[in-house]
Amino acid sequence: MTKYEILYIINNEATEEVKQTVVDKFESIVTSNGGTVESIDKWGTKKFAYPINYKTEGYYVLMNFEADEAVPALLDRQVVITEAANRCMIIKK
Repeated sequence: MTKYEILYIINNEATEEVKQTVVDKFESIVTSNGGTVESIDKWGTKKFAYPINYKTEGYYVLMNFEADEAVPALLDRQVVITEAANRCMIIKK
């Protein structure tokens, strides 16, 4: 098991329920694939340095987790599929 960190941006125009659903979805992807979530830090709304998809701000969430090497690819694919999520960055700690 390897430790990872993912920072993803949720569309700021989404409701609080949708934001929480996205956070729960990404957490369940890690846990259902045998990983453990160490922490989830919701940074809240931040302005972008440049527009992303014609938006100027987003809701940032940082999640630290430990999982197998295949899980980051699954998370990255789910961010692309999820309409409420804009971008993500996954790093190996």
